Amino acid sequence: MTTTTTAGPPAPAPRGTPRRPRRARRVRTTEQPVLGRSPVIWRVLGYTLVIGLASLYVMPFVIQLATSFKTNPDAAANPLSLWPATPTTAAYQRLFGLSESHETVPFLRWLGNSAFVTVLVTAGRVLFDSMAGYALARLKFPGRRLLFLFLLAVMAVPGIVLLIPKFLVLSTFGMFDTYAGMVIPLLVDAAGIFIMKQFFESVPREVEEAARIDGAGVFRIYWSVVLPMARPALITLTILSFQGSWNEFTHFLVSTQSAEYETLTTGLARLVSGGLGSGGQFPLKLAAAALSTIPVAILFFCFQRYFIRGANAGSVKE
Repeated sequence: MTTTTTAGPPAPAPRGTPRRPRRARRVRTTEQPVLGRSPVIWRVLGYTLVIGLASLYVMPFVIQLATSFKTNPDAAANPLSLWPATPTTAAYQRLFGLSESHETVPFLRWLGNSAFVTVLVTAGRVLFDSMAGYALARLKFPGRRLLFLFLLAVMAVPGIVLLIPKFLVLSTFGMFDTYAGMVIPLLVDAAGIFIMKQFFESVPREVEEAARIDGAGVFRIYWSVVLPMARPALITLTILSFQGSWNEFTHFLVSTQSAEYETLTTGLARLVSGGLGSGGQFPLKLAAAALSTIPVAILFFCFQRYFIRGANAGSVKE
């Protein structure tokens, strides 16, 4: 009689016995070398396309800067040249009142008026838009939804339609051709209220309820609890308000008349139209335009990261 035995699993190696290293399998591939998830050739083409498009956008600013250092004959003969034939700072000297050979340009007065109005308008919009946005997001009062619909309707109305009503209102209240007429109508912005309302609605109510239990009132909750959480939205609103009021033209056109209240936009418009001398004066015009873009560019590049932050940034920390 014969018996068959089934071989079981191999006995485990005793502890301390070194294991044989496994040989790595050689895999033959014919794929092209990649960088990330895309072939190198496609990434190179993509970067080339992006650099080309960026050059198209940057080129006008480079031409503007180069032309501002040219003479009038050189700018008229070679308008697209990227290097002045005879570099000169005559245009900048004339803007800052350092040249006596030409008619002076009140650029410093334009700059002062623009800075004064922009600071007041930006501060007013940040304060009043945030207060109005918090009221629409948290406070319960009759007609709140109807008021929000009116806000959306105002955002849908083109600004050019309101020029004549603005002029009539300013003339009726005696605010035409004054700083008050330049600043007060711009202190509140419908888009800013909408931005702040959407942010405040994302803040958890538990934070406000905890402050209310501690005895804080509505304004104290808004000022000390909710507003510090809205830092990304406030910075975004500040940049948008600064840029909008600095580049405002139509409102200043209908709210002022005398040269005393001219801003950079209205002053540059008069300069371009030939109101401050004859001839092309391309270096002078482009030098003034280049200087007027510096404050907005600095502000944007310093705080551009806040544009991409989410609405919930800083509200609750786990």
